[in-house]
Amino acid sequence: MSFSIFVLYSLADKWKMTPTEVYKILNKTGILDDYVIGCYDVLHTQGKEYLVEDITEFAREKGVNV
Repeated sequence: MSFSIFVLYSLADKWKMTPTEVYKILNKTGILDDYVIGCYDVLHTQGKEYLVEDITEFAREKGVNV
């Protein structure tokens, strides 16, 4: 749970949005459950900058304009 919150706040800073807005985007696209939570074992070993860039790119692939 704390990892997901860390990701939400990190993306919120980068995307200039509130964590609630980021949550809605990640939840709607399935990125939160399928990627952030689903790939926790690998993702939690990565640095903040990598996570933000990786998830940003993934969101763009899903059609999110961030």
